[in-house]
Amino acid sequence: MVTVQYNPSLPDVRADPYPLYRRLREEDPVHWSELLDGWVLTRYDDVVAVLKDPRFSADRRRSRNRYVQAQMAAEQENTGGGARADTMLSTDPPGHTRMRLLVSKAFLPRAVEKLRPHIQEIADELLDPLRERGHLDILLDFAYPLPVIVIAELLGVPTEDRAQFKRWSDDVVATLGGTFDAPDLAERGTQSWGELSGYFREAIADRRREPRDDLVNVLVAAADRGDVLSEEQLVATCAVMLIAGNETTRNLIGNGMLALLRNPDQLEKLWQDPSLAESAVEELLRYAGPVHCTARVATEDIEVGGKTVEKGQLVFIMVAAANRDPAHFPEPDRLDITRQKNHHVAFGFGIHSCLGQALARLEARIAFDTLARGIPNPRLASDELEWGPSFILRGLKSLPITFDA
Repeated sequence: MVTVQYNPSLPDVRADPYPLYRRLREEDPVHWSELLDGWVLTRYDDVVAVLKDPRFSADRRRSRNRYVQAQMAAEQENTGGGARADTMLSTDPPGHTRMRLLVSKAFLPRAVEKLRPHIQEIADELLDPLRERGHLDILLDFAYPLPVIVIAELLGVPTEDRAQFKRWSDDVVATLGGTFDAPDLAERGTQSWGELSGYFREAIADRRREPRDDLVNVLVAAADRGDVLSEEQLVATCAVMLIAGNETTRNLIGNGMLALLRNPDQLEKLWQDPSLAESAVEELLRYAGPVHCTARVATEDIEVGGKTVEKGQLVFIMVAAANRDPAHFPEPDRLDITRQKNHHVAFGFGIHSCLGQALARLEARIAFDTLARGIPNPRLASDELEWGPSFILRGLKSLPITFDA
């Protein structure tokens, strides 16, 4: 008889979900959650199998999950078509393939590497004024502005709007996975999505009047050719890129710094040798990655781990749990920034693997290298830490630290 139940809203789970992941993986790895109205997968092999199986759709609208249905109804009532438009995150081939190809060139490793000097310049400009203070908030002072400046510049939108971007992003991310434990978040998320969409409608109109050399202009040109994006898809794609381009990297830096502070031997190893930043980032992605879950919809009855997932049922794919699976990672609960053969799935797997992973990796490596060289002997300023409400994207609201000025 199964006694373990997955409830991501419990305070102890929100503070540390990994013990529950372990219990699920050991006792009920293909777990039916009445609360989420869907299946919860925690084993690495099951996670990879579903992510590469084309019978599982990325289009959540095909699900009969009650929260998905309620969210679709609310969007239809309050925001019109823009909030429901297809993006790369929610489409299957061939539409997904066309949309991904459109923007993929900007995020290829070779193109991203050219950004290294400028990203380093941004990191230095953010940290240098703080180095003599002896204290800072890793999230608010460093981990948020760094990626949002980078993605805003790529999209060609003013970085001075980043406070507004943060509010919109926080509100939308809080609704990911459904708002079963905080219905008021749904209204804020819907309103912020509408405001963000309106912001990009103006930016798109501006590009039509006066073309520029940026990613929004590339998307506008494709939409105006009529061969890739509708107007609604164009707006939604811009909005998703802004949110995804800053939210996950911010939380990778924040979660990673907290993990290092709680594992002082690993912190000292990296601070003594910042050249370990590359392997450290891969281990922090595995150990404390920002993306904990993604979802798919079964398009037919499919067996997973000895259980039948019925057509239309939603599957919650816990990539963070898979990254602690002892069948693939020796001593999975131990942080080791020199870990080898680190085949984590923090960026997903298969055709929907994160398009911006090369950029996220580069930003995180530069961030930790810059911090290691710039702030001696960092220490947690408080043990009272508050996590965001989403169990899909896990991140702190702030991370105050002190260090030797």
